[in-house]
Amino acid sequence: MRAARLIGFRQPLELVTLPDPSPAPGEVVLRVLACGVCRSDWHAWSGADPDVKLPMTPGHEYCGEVVAVGAGVNRWRAGDRVIAPFILACGCCSDCAAGDQTICANQALPGFTQDGAFADHIVVPFADANLTALPDTLAPEIAAALGCRVTTAWQALTGRARLQGGEWLAVFGGGGVGISALILGRALGARVIVVDIQQDKLDYAMRLGADVVVNAATCDAAEAVRELTGGGAHVALEALGIEVTTVAAMKSLRKFGRMVQIGMPTGDHAQMTLPMDALYSGQLTLQGTRGMPSWRYPSLLNLIAGGQVDLAPLVTRTISLSQASDELAAFDRPAPPGVAVITDFAS
Repeated sequence: MRAARLIGFRQPLELVTLPDPSPAPGEVVLRVLACGVCRSDWHAWSGADPDVKLPMTPGHEYCGEVVAVGAGVNRWRAGDRVIAPFILACGCCSDCAAGDQTICANQALPGFTQDGAFADHIVVPFADANLTALPDTLAPEIAAALGCRVTTAWQALTGRARLQGGEWLAVFGGGGVGISALILGRALGARVIVVDIQQDKLDYAMRLGADVVVNAATCDAAEAVRELTGGGAHVALEALGIEVTTVAAMKSLRKFGRMVQIGMPTGDHAQMTLPMDALYSGQLTLQGTRGMPSWRYPSLLNLIAGGQVDLAPLVTRTISLSQASDELAAFDRPAPPGVAVITDFAS
């Protein structure tokens, strides 16, 4: 099989030919139809994620067609088209039994703890517990984004913040997960503010239905959100993982506001100084989130199938496997709006 391998941190991925994989018990092998290039992949590429041991094939946002099935797999057959969350839970432990698959102690993470989907084939463990059928109406390049950005935003909005129609949602960071939160928040009936420092991303957010945008490079973003919402957002999402936006998100909330930390704090941002006075006096709720359990796919897919949300504008670039390195390096600076998805694995 053909794969783009991370051989050295912050180095171009190496295009290699590897033996075709075979499934162990409980596993399936997929022919990858599409794979997104995500900021989390950049964390792996840059050496910021301690789970990544070299060499590694990145890629955790994927969909594919089953080509081989291991012993003990009961739900899937060759030819099935499927999607998966990026956290592959074991399905057997007490946390999985409680529905909390994202904290499974036995989880596998493609692109981080095992080879991922920057390749034309991928091995998926715990297949029966994690895979979901890919609807025929969902294009592979759109489905690939469901594996991380869209599902993470869905879990943050509905599983953690419990966003309600009519509430104000402030999204700090107009990248892939932030724009996913915008699209989903609007579908849930919220009024959405997107905060970023790049005007092209803010313009993109307005085209996708944001009620208001705030350029944090030109003003105090938290103060602007409080003024625009008449006292503060009901829900704030932080989608970058850096201190300045985490602090601003907290300060943008009204009393009893809820904040969800989506962005992954690494490096210098693994430790932050936060305004605990705002937390205390505002009686805020501060939560973290990471991924989405597979059992929550039906609610999201039903929303899409019902025509209540259009994710097509999220994908702005389809690329080849050989272009993945350039997309990863682009996260070193403010990246262009939208999501890049690998759809050509031959070049």
